[in-house]
Amino acid sequence: MKDRLWRNRHWLLPSMCMRAALFLIILISGLLTVPVGRALLWCLVLAVVSLPGTFAPAHPVFGRLGRLAEIAVVVAQVMGPDGGDNWMLPFLLAPLGGAAMFGGLRDETAPVRQPRSVLSRYPGLTEAGLLAIGCVAALSVTSWISPFVNGAGYARAVISAIGLGLIAAAVGHWLRQLLHAEMPPGARPYAEATALLTQLRAVARQLPGGTLDPGGISADLLERLRQAAPADRAAVMVAHGGGNRLVVLAQTGEGERVDWETSLPANTLLADTWAGQQAHTGTSSLARSGTGQVSSLVVPLVADRRTVGLVLLESDLPDAYPSDVVDAAVESTTGAALRLETALLFEEVQSLATMEERQRLAREIHDGIAQELAMLGYGIDHALAQLPADATDSAEQLQELRDEVTRLITELRLSLFELRSEVDRHGGLTTAIADYARTVGSSAGLRVHLSLDEGGARLPAATEAELLRIAQEAITNARKHARAENLWVTCEVDPPYARIEVADDGTGVSGEGADGRYGLTIMSERAERIRGSLEIRPRDPHGTTVAVLLAPSDRPGTVSSEAVRE
Repeated sequence: MKDRLWRNRHWLLPSMCMRAALFLIILISGLLTVPVGRALLWCLVLAVVSLPGTFAPAHPVFGRLGRLAEIAVVVAQVMGPDGGDNWMLPFLLAPLGGAAMFGGLRDETAPVRQPRSVLSRYPGLTEAGLLAIGCVAALSVTSWISPFVNGAGYARAVISAIGLGLIAAAVGHWLRQLLHAEMPPGARPYAEATALLTQLRAVARQLPGGTLDPGGISADLLERLRQAAPADRAAVMVAHGGGNRLVVLAQTGEGERVDWETSLPANTLLADTWAGQQAHTGTSSLARSGTGQVSSLVVPLVADRRTVGLVLLESDLPDAYPSDVVDAAVESTTGAALRLETALLFEEVQSLATMEERQRLAREIHDGIAQELAMLGYGIDHALAQLPADATDSAEQLQELRDEVTRLITELRLSLFELRSEVDRHGGLTTAIADYARTVGSSAGLRVHLSLDEGGARLPAATEAELLRIAQEAITNARKHARAENLWVTCEVDPPYARIEVADDGTGVSGEGADGRYGLTIMSERAERIRGSLEIRPRDPHGTTVAVLLAPSDRPGTVSSEAVRE
């Protein structure tokens, strides 16, 4: 958008001046060639149809229709009784030159990474060439059907007008390239980003629900693959953080969790498939703890010569993957790589936007209301210091007010800490949850008991972020509403399986207010987004347990609780 506005601002005025000069030349030629009334009538018609090409030359509809209308008026004038002197033909310079300068202007904001044909790289010249061909065809037909047009003079006039028009198109293209090179620094990336985000928004609105969910796409892919190839265990994995580490998006198996190998260098079959972009078979298990002989198949997911991920299949049967089965499995993955890559990119854009918004909110709270509350607290302290010794009632009221301000400041500090808490790419999910639980526990006087179990494999970044937010909400509910003394936090992460459990010995869910019930709704929505299940249950002898489970067999978005009922 900024790219187009900048060019319009720099091109529109010179273009209008050149068109005005050309129109003045045509008007004078008409007045000297044909009767004044007819010359003024034709020039008036030409002026009206030239409005779109003059004031909106870059518009993909009005600009092009305006240029076509200008050519049509010129051809119509040549066919009439006043066209024998061909006085309006030179105006063809305007639509041909305008097409070269402004034609296809919006298309130039397409991402530079997309493969582009020769025609798409020169949209202005392409449009000008098509208009020139149309002019030649229309004027040639005119010479055959119009009784007012004949002779070699007409042919010379047409050739001269079209030739000058093509020269104007070449000059227009040169100016277009020159002005493009003088674009303000940094404008081009923003224009490309705008085009990409606009396309992504349009695609996201047109697609049915759930089709931009990487987990859902991976699960559907595994269902199709299991119909084409036998598999006792299967998984879909993608790269994590641009390195040699993979993350499991979805897996299937007979009631078991498989500790798939997620390091490319540690498994030759995975590394060869990723690098060679060809399906490979083997006889060794693809799990870290796998023993014995199995049939294994690894199918790459390739989108535009980029390896997006891998599909792993294992069967306990010997020789389960002959060449025809491998071909069927590869055929089943057709189109899945592009859908999965689109979903991953969309998820990354959402995560970046969410992270930036959380950081912005944290800055605004810190620089705004937090500072104002601190100043209010200082003012109350000053007022307390100025009170006479016998003003006990006023001192008590001010002290109560000071305690409330202190509580609000503490709440704000914890909210800031929550907004700024993220899963570190090196620390992991359990570390982030443990740090948050310790910080909140120390500020609220809770005894925190941690049970952490996280292997070397990682969950997708978006999934880790949602699990962290669920844990934060559960811990916050225990601190605010439960009036608990102890907090138990359990984290088990073995991708794609994960279990986060937060328990307290407080009053229970039934004692929570509207804020607490709203927090339960938020946790349920977050669990649904990552295809997990949320369970809220009373803790014996008193308290509440909130658990979110992420496992292949879970029904997404499930909320189970006896205490949520009002």
